[in-house]
Amino acid sequence: MKQLALGIRLRADAVFDSFWPGPNAEIVAALRAPSAAPLWLWGAAGSGKTHLLQAMCAAAPESAAYFPLARSLALPPEALAGFERSAVLCIDDADAVAGDLAWERALFGVFNEAAELRTRLIFAARAPPRQPDWRLEDWRSRAAACLVYQLRELDDQDRIEALRLRAAQRGLQLPQETSEYLLKRMPRDLRSLFELLDQLDEASLAAQRRLTIPFIRAALEKPAGTES
Repeated sequence: MKQLALGIRLRADAVFDSFWPGPNAEIVAALRAPSAAPLWLWGAAGSGKTHLLQAMCAAAPESAAYFPLARSLALPPEALAGFERSAVLCIDDADAVAGDLAWERALFGVFNEAAELRTRLIFAARAPPRQPDWRLEDWRSRAAACLVYQLRELDDQDRIEALRLRAAQRGLQLPQETSEYLLKRMPRDLRSLFELLDQLDEASLAAQRRLTIPFIRAALEKPAGTES
């Protein structure tokens, strides 16, 4: 059973097979290996933290829970209680509650209970566990006890491979030269590139055209709301 914080859904495409690891292969291997040690993943926005946490939940053979703190702050800290009973618990945006003593106590409690239950516990944040301005020292020490991995930024070739993998998952053929064209002319972060790929996929289906450079150029230059 997959448990989610209120109003949160797992993305259908957030699985390990759709994640291009590039320099982060060690992190993927650590996540997929059986272990009871808590992990702390950190990296910049768009580096793939959320994708990996949701992939962990999707791959879990038993119960799994995904709890993004940045989107759950409207809830009381007590809302986190009970999630530690899942076989896998993934807590996203852990540093979003830094300085909120009630939430830090909730994390401290969940960490201890998860250890007793041997729950697989994975955190994600934009910073390593010692860096946020925690107020509860007991929680700071628990967070620092996690195995820490930094998600590295992909280079241009890895971005291209990630884009082509996402296209292949959607049944699209994205030639190398087309990928290079997109990378040179569009925002280079993967989130923007993937969103653009979604738009181009819809346009190619509507036009019954392949994703060639001329088609992409025409699609990008076409004014919003116009019809072909």
